[in-house]
Amino acid sequence: MTPLLRRTKKPSPSPVRPADRLVTLIGKPGCHLCDDARAVVESVCAETGAAWEEKDITEDEALHKEYWEQIPVVLVDGAQHTFWRVDPARLRSALGA
Repeated sequence: MTPLLRRTKKPSPSPVRPADRLVTLIGKPGCHLCDDARAVVESVCAETGAAWEEKDITEDEALHKEYWEQIPVVLVDGAQHTFWRVDPARLRSALGA
Protein backbone atom coordinates (compact mmCIF):
# COMPACT_ATOMS: atom_id res chain seq x y z
CA MET A 1 0.00 0.00 0.00
CA THR A 2 1.38 3.42 -0.98
CA PRO A 3 1.33 6.04 1.75
CA LEU A 4 -0.80 9.06 1.08
CA LEU A 5 1.09 12.26 0.56
CA ARG A 6 -0.42 15.16 2.35
CA ARG A 7 0.33 18.75 1.91
CA THR A 8 0.58 20.51 5.16
CA LYS A 9 -0.01 24.16 5.41
CA LYS A 10 2.94 26.11 6.59
CA PRO A 11 1.96 28.68 9.11
CA SER A 12 1.82 32.02 7.41
CA PRO A 13 4.14 34.60 8.87
CA SER A 14 2.53 36.97 11.27
CA PRO A 15 1.75 40.23 9.56
CA VAL A 16 3.87 43.13 10.70
CA ARG A 17 1.58 45.71 12.15
CA PRO A 18 2.39 49.41 11.81
CA ALA A 19 2.73 49.57 15.60
CA ASP A 20 5.67 47.13 15.31
CA ARG A 21 7.48 49.31 12.75
CA LEU A 22 10.16 51.95 13.33
CA VAL A 23 10.59 54.94 11.05
CA THR A 24 13.89 56.80 11.31
CA LEU A 25 14.28 60.31 9.94
CA ILE A 26 17.89 61.29 9.29
CA GLY A 27 18.50 64.99 8.84
CA LYS A 28 20.20 68.04 10.27
CA PRO A 29 19.18 71.29 11.92
CA GLY A 30 18.28 74.18 9.62
CA CYS A 31 17.29 71.93 6.71
CA HIS A 32 13.90 72.99 5.28
CA LEU A 33 13.44 69.65 3.50
CA CYS A 34 14.06 67.92 6.85
CA ASP A 35 11.35 70.08 8.41
CA ASP A 36 8.93 69.06 5.64
CA ALA A 37 9.89 65.38 6.00
CA ARG A 38 9.47 65.54 9.79
CA ALA A 39 5.91 66.85 9.40
CA VAL A 40 5.01 63.97 7.05
CA VAL A 41 6.72 61.29 9.18
CA GLU A 42 5.15 62.60 12.38
CA SER A 43 1.68 62.72 10.81
CA VAL A 44 1.82 59.28 9.16
CA CYS A 45 3.26 57.64 12.27
CA ALA A 46 0.60 59.23 14.48
CA GLU A 47 -2.05 57.97 12.08
CA THR A 48 -0.68 54.42 11.79
CA GLY A 49 0.69 53.94 15.29
CA ALA A 50 4.24 53.37 14.04
CA ALA A 51 7.11 54.53 16.22
CA TRP A 52 9.56 57.06 14.86
CA GLU A 53 12.86 58.60 15.80
CA GLU A 54 15.08 61.33 14.46
CA LYS A 55 18.84 61.24 14.00
CA ASP A 56 21.09 64.22 13.33
CA ILE A 57 23.94 63.67 10.84
CA THR A 58 25.94 66.43 12.50
CA GLU A 59 26.18 64.28 15.63
CA ASP A 60 27.00 60.94 13.98
CA GLU A 61 30.01 60.65 11.68
CA ALA A 62 28.91 57.34 10.14
CA LEU A 63 25.47 58.72 9.25
CA HIS A 64 27.08 61.88 7.88
CA LYS A 65 29.40 59.88 5.59
CA GLU A 66 26.58 57.68 4.34
CA TYR A 67 23.74 60.16 3.89
CA TRP A 68 25.05 63.77 3.73
CA GLU A 69 24.09 64.18 0.06
CA GLN A 70 20.62 62.69 0.48
CA ILE A 71 19.12 64.27 3.59
CA PRO A 72 16.48 64.04 4.67
CA VAL A 73 16.56 60.26 4.52
CA VAL A 74 13.76 58.04 5.83
CA LEU A 75 14.42 54.48 6.93
CA VAL A 76 11.71 51.94 7.69
CA ASP A 77 12.95 49.26 10.07
CA GLY A 78 16.53 50.19 9.21
CA ALA A 79 16.16 49.95 5.42
CA GLN A 80 16.24 53.09 3.30
CA HIS A 81 12.74 54.01 2.20
CA THR A 82 13.24 57.40 0.55
CA PHE A 83 15.24 60.60 0.56
CA TRP A 84 14.70 64.33 -0.09
CA ARG A 85 10.89 64.22 -0.25
CA VAL A 86 8.55 61.94 1.68
CA ASP A 87 5.34 60.81 0.00
CA PRO A 88 2.75 60.20 2.75
CA ALA A 89 0.83 57.55 0.77
CA ARG A 90 4.02 55.64 -0.04
CA LEU A 91 5.16 55.73 3.60
CA ARG A 92 1.71 54.61 4.77
CA SER A 93 1.90 51.71 2.30
CA ALA A 94 5.40 50.75 3.46
CA LEU A 95 4.08 50.60 7.02
CA GLY A 96 1.30 48.26 5.96
CA ALA A 97 -1.44 50.72 6.78
